[in-house]
Amino acid sequence: MTHLRILILFTIGFSALGIRPCPAKEFLTPQEITKIQDAQEIDLRIRIYLDAAVLRVKTITERLAGKESVAGDPLEFFTIEDMAEGYYRILHSVMLNLEDAASHPKTDQKKLQSALTSLKKSTEMTVKQLEILKKTALEQRKEKLYDLIERAIAITKGANEGAATALAKKYK
Repeated sequence: MTHLRILILFTIGFSALGIRPCPAKEFLTPQEITKIQDAQEIDLRIRIYLDAAVLRVKTITERLAGKESVAGDPLEFFTIEDMAEGYYRILHSVMLNLEDAASHPKTDQKKLQSALTSLKKSTEMTVKQLEILKKTALEQRKEKLYDLIERAIAITKGANEGAATALAKKYK
């Protein structure tokens, strides 16, 4: 079967289900993407990702408290659900970047250690904030946000445990 026929079958199948096969909304701002592309060293790249993740948690917290974004805010057009999903995808990207760096023989081990340390510290602080957001989402009856925050907590705990294990094994 040709690639075109497969694509047509997927399109028909999605149409029948009422689902459009479209790519997920970009979870990073154009400025964040540029910074990540420019940061070739693993420690710098991970810090940029983690700053983006923390910004999303902070902004969700503010929005749930009633503070609206101001014009020009880089996250102005993101919903709280977009940001929660973005947080998850950022952490996933961090883990992929670290895995790739760890498997590459030319990776500077001190920079990798620094990146792992940044991840461990950031996730320790962020998981506490996510737990508060989960409670707030429950109180405000925001079911979708609650589910996304639970997912974010799971990846945060997994990333923290992974970083702690890697640091303990490799850098003791």
